[in-house]
Amino acid sequence: MIRRILLLMSVSTVLVLTQTTAQQRVEITLDEAIKIALNDNPTIQIAELEIERQEYVRKETMGNLLPNITGGGTYNYNLQNSVMFMPEGIFGAGTGGAMRMGFDHSYTGTVSLALPLYLPTVYKTLQLNEEQMVAAVEAARASKITLVNQVKKSYLSILLAESSLEVIEKNIEYAEVVVNDTRNSYNQGLSSEYDLITAEVQLNNLKPTLIQTQNSIRVTRLMLNMLLSLPIDTHLVLREDLYEFRDYVGDAWEFYVDLSGNTDLRQLDIQREILQKQFEIQRAQRYPNISAVAQYSVLSQSNDLKIGHYDWRGTSLVGLQLNIPIFSGFTNINRERQIKNNIRQLEAQRKYLEESVNVQAQTSISNLIEAKEQMAANESTRTQAQKGYSIAKTRYDVGAGTIVELNAAQMALLQADLNFSQSIYDYMSALADYEEIIGRTE
Repeated sequence: MIRRILLLMSVSTVLVLTQTTAQQRVEITLDEAIKIALNDNPTIQIAELEIERQEYVRKETMGNLLPNITGGGTYNYNLQNSVMFMPEGIFGAGTGGAMRMGFDHSYTGTVSLALPLYLPTVYKTLQLNEEQMVAAVEAARASKITLVNQVKKSYLSILLAESSLEVIEKNIEYAEVVVNDTRNSYNQGLSSEYDLITAEVQLNNLKPTLIQTQNSIRVTRLMLNMLLSLPIDTHLVLREDLYEFRDYVGDAWEFYVDLSGNTDLRQLDIQREILQKQFEIQRAQRYPNISAVAQYSVLSQSNDLKIGHYDWRGTSLVGLQLNIPIFSGFTNINRERQIKNNIRQLEAQRKYLEESVNVQAQTSISNLIEAKEQMAANESTRTQAQKGYSIAKTRYDVGAGTIVELNAAQMALLQADLNFSQSIYDYMSALADYEEIIGRTE
């Protein structure tokens, strides 16, 4: 029986491990990574919750325009009944003066209703709530734009590092072949010890770069996992190659400065509207408020606690209540001045930010153009370097070339490959920055 239980536990463990292993491997493209991030990243969820909260704020304000109904009751035990002072002789000789009236026990129940008819501050607050909702939506949009930029750069950084790793590994293979060939030639007396040492040094110089690149890939993968809200041990398999993004290169005329979608400027514009609504709310504090009121009360008094025998009497009233602000110690006017001052500060801040963002947009376009030209030049250099290495390798194999020439050709090819990969990354990174600045969300 015990063996059977252990067997079942072993099978269950294997199934769990298999399932866990399957969950830890995720194959994605850049577009899929962006979709996952926009759906699961906590910053987006927080922004959506803020939009939901603003909806509750609006409903709360709307509640101030609905009838307000309250109910209450009181019970009093009169240790000494109320005193009424009457004129002497009001009811005949010996009457008048101080007279006590009432009973030991008194009860009162009241239901009151107040219906706002004219509340200017509430109307202005509703307009403020609309602007606050717009601000929450724009903040959510800003979070998405920033997140997309971060995902793109992390994804492309991994591709760049993997492309560099592939180039380095390929050059290590080339270097190992050269070392083996040189060692064989040295053993046969066809090459000098200097050639062998030079080949081995060339190989050893590549290994630290290999380790550094591998570590860079691990760190960048952790960052991408965090952005996608995936478990830290999830292994992401990127289905795209960095060279595939060569097709994303566009013409210069496709890029222009349009700051209408810049989220930083839009948020400042919305903030100004919010301040303007706050000013209007403060100004509305000077206006009168009108409400309709109604009240119904029942009351009774007695010297005993036989409530069932009490004589209950009802009273009711309806009317209008007018509240006119007259003087508040100059608090309202000074609050208005504070808000106006904030608006002027915000306008100056926006003007400076617009100039800064315009420079950033121009710079990103310049970076795009430069990266495109650099990419074309590096691609041509890469082709020449490949041809040069092939010639140097052939010359060295037939004994017409030296190890120095071969090493130089190999290093030139390595650098050309790395430069070409870097130029593609630079272009895509500049494109991501350009799209973030102009506020592109698609």
